[in-house]
Amino acid sequence: MSPVVARVVPDVTGLDKQFDYLVPDAWREDVGAGTVVRVGLAGRRVGGWVVAVGPPDPDVPAAKLRPLAKVTGHGPSAALIDLAAWASRRWAAGRLRPFLLAASPPRAVPALPAPAVTAGRPGPVDAGAARLLAGGGGVVRRPPSADPVPVVLAAAAVGPTLIVTPSVDQARLLGARLRRAGLSVAVVPRDWAAAAGGVDVVVGARAAAWAPMPVVGAVVVLDEHDEALQEERAPTWHARDVAVERARRAAAPCVLVSPVPTLNALDWAGDRVSAPTRNEERAGWPILEVVDRRNDEPWRRSLVSSPLIKALRDPERTVVCVLNAPGRARRLACRSCRALQRCERCQAAVAQTRDGLLRCARCGTERPVVCQVCGSSALVVLRPGVSGLREELEAAAGRPVVEITGDSADEAADAAAAVFVGTEAVLHRVPRADVVAFLDIDDELLAPRFRADEQALVLLARAARVLGPRADGGRLLVQTRLPHHEVLDAVLHADPGRLSGPALARRRELGLPPVRALAVLSGAGAEELAGALRTDPTVAVAGPADGRYLVRAADPDALGAALAAAPRPASRVRVEVDPPRI
Repeated sequence: MSPVVARVVPDVTGLDKQFDYLVPDAWREDVGAGTVVRVGLAGRRVGGWVVAVGPPDPDVPAAKLRPLAKVTGHGPSAALIDLAAWASRRWAAGRLRPFLLAASPPRAVPALPAPAVTAGRPGPVDAGAARLLAGGGGVVRRPPSADPVPVVLAAAAVGPTLIVTPSVDQARLLGARLRRAGLSVAVVPRDWAAAAGGVDVVVGARAAAWAPMPVVGAVVVLDEHDEALQEERAPTWHARDVAVERARRAAAPCVLVSPVPTLNALDWAGDRVSAPTRNEERAGWPILEVVDRRNDEPWRRSLVSSPLIKALRDPERTVVCVLNAPGRARRLACRSCRALQRCERCQAAVAQTRDGLLRCARCGTERPVVCQVCGSSALVVLRPGVSGLREELEAAAGRPVVEITGDSADEAADAAAAVFVGTEAVLHRVPRADVVAFLDIDDELLAPRFRADEQALVLLARAARVLGPRADGGRLLVQTRLPHHEVLDAVLHADPGRLSGPALARRRELGLPPVRALAVLSGAGAEELAGALRTDPTVAVAGPADGRYLVRAADPDALGAALAAAPRPASRVRVEVDPPRI
């Protein structure tokens, strides 16, 4: 009997090599691509994944190979290993281990259960999603307060369905509802073995994009706009893009669901977009109240306006106040005409540099210290008074105010409280409110990030979900000196599509995603890697700026190929492909 060799990726941080091991005759039927094993390496036993099985290399006699130490159980399928190889190139990882970890069970799975696929698909389905699924998939735009279950049921009618959500809690809640609807459900990673055995629906958070399934009939990504779908650590893979590629390889339809679809999603979908009727979409958004603060003196520091005080003093209303103060750029206003100073190229906020110029932190455009509206050189720095804000709100409301930030305890807000203030984390801790007030939305609209407009719209959509549909009477109160900004216009008309055109035009002019692919290099080895990439004609390198380099290419494939071909420096370098906050 000829020897059989397994190629293994060791589960060792920082080790990117693959090693060959001899498969003992007794284990030949148990070892295949994706099997989780243990092997001897450098004098110790470590876990690993078999990525290929075959005859030994002619240049390496089988007698010199060490045998596998143990067969642990099932792991990612051969199809998922191929997907991991694609993701390694797409996000310039140069290694498989991060993706194989995401695709593996949390504990050993020696055997798989029998399939548990039901015959029926009960419940009403979303007609627009059903049409897209029949045509190969696309983007489903639904109001913030819309129920996602009809979309999921439309996908489940096609076949076994993979659902990716932004959070584990959302996945568990959705899984419970689908079980009550009569479907067999596996919530991963807890039910990894059941998912691998076969069920109607597999649902989970970001890593669910790598969940095991014998057959992929349809793929659904809920809230595809949510940044939680992107891995923060390098490689910065995005569950939406993994899900889209997985569906393509399985010849299965894929739908991306969001109240505010990203430009990346719309670019992928093209004209395959399902939107509700104008009446349905308007009914799904709360009332927007814009507090125009252009007539306030620019040096006035109070963020408590008269409309906000009115809401705070109503004892029947639960009020949430949002101020994303940490880490925001300062802003300048004209003392004469009171216009906020913005970049004439990309419309972000500008700040004054030490050499006396106004500089845009987003695109680097500079100009003299002159108002772009009236030409005055008398500018004033706006500094929102965040210290003591809770006390100021308490004085205005005449009732206690609870502060919630990202550093607060990770638990639901006090149900007895009625007024809350904090960063955007408060929108994830307070389940329902009558009023959500953004005390200074301009910090979001003018943030020096190329996705600032999209991210501001996402923040408003999150607030709309807390408020509920228009019939509930909730009010979205926004204090701004930019009352006609296209983001606010989109919310005012309950039409997120109003933002897509202007935002895409700016991205096209600046050469940013989805028009071009983008990566950010940082760390001690960033300069050396950037220097190597500058010799590649397929990419353009800019920087350094704050110690970081921007690398652009025509598309993700070209970017990944260039990053893979460039020699990596000995010093540590972080590569973020398609970074969410730059």
